[in-house]
Amino acid sequence: MRRSSIAGLTVLALLAFAGNSLLCRAALRDTAIDPASFTLLRIVAGALVLALLVGLRAPAQLRAGSWTSAAALFAYAIAFSYAYIGLSAGTGALILFGAVQASMLGWALLRGERFGAVQSLGLVLAIAGLIGLLLPGLSAPPFGAALLMLLAGIAWGVYSLRGRGAGDPTAVTAGNFLRAVPMAGAAIAIALLLAPDAMQIDAPGSLHAIASGALTSGLGYAIWYRALPQLRASTAATVQLSVPVITAVAGVLLLSEPVSLRLVLASIAVLGGVALVVLLPKRPMRNG
Repeated sequence: MRRSSIAGLTVLALLAFAGNSLLCRAALRDTAIDPASFTLLRIVAGALVLALLVGLRAPAQLRAGSWTSAAALFAYAIAFSYAYIGLSAGTGALILFGAVQASMLGWALLRGERFGAVQSLGLVLAIAGLIGLLLPGLSAPPFGAALLMLLAGIAWGVYSLRGRGAGDPTAVTAGNFLRAVPMAGAAIAIALLLAPDAMQIDAPGSLHAIASGALTSGLGYAIWYRALPQLRASTAATVQLSVPVITAVAGVLLLSEPVSLRLVLASIAVLGGVALVVLLPKRPMRNG
């Protein structure tokens, strides 16, 4: 694959990742759809697109994936949706990204991987940036929404860790999306029992959810997994640092969202800290 093609696919994937946050925030802020319905439509649309992509190539591979990974995928999606009731697109993306990276780096430490002094400083800086963003104050995001996004990031980190070496990543993702559909349906049933008056759906909100599932999730993941084998691990990790920045800029331009000094400083700390960790070589894992 030519470098220009790899670069183009990578840019499209990063725009898709940012688009998930933008579509969800716009739907829950500007339309009548509720988070549970948004999640169901997103997962169904993503499952259909991925099943079509995989089924045309190798139908048997639709059995890939697992119920445990599907549960992590669903936990991410439902927490993500409810979090965006109260978070701006940029703030949500930064918390999500920071939580994903922190959970994966934390797992690496538990497995015995050792960081050098600069990498340790980067990890501390990233965690401090997240804490600073969440500390009480006039520009602090709502704590409940921020906590939900942290949980979404941890769930996505778990999903990513489970997906390592699990086979064809597009087929595995398709299988997990298909398994997540009944979970999203169960969430709708529970929401109807607990708060039937809160369940709402409209055409604009549905279109946002379908676009999130079919385009920025289904096609976005397929494009990313097409480009990923052509990228160095450090390059893949580094380019993902741009997603919260793209989301924040697009949130300002498309959704007229404000950018606070707190968000800017937290972004520098979190993204800069993670960059220090992922760009420097790590020490070997301990034996035993």
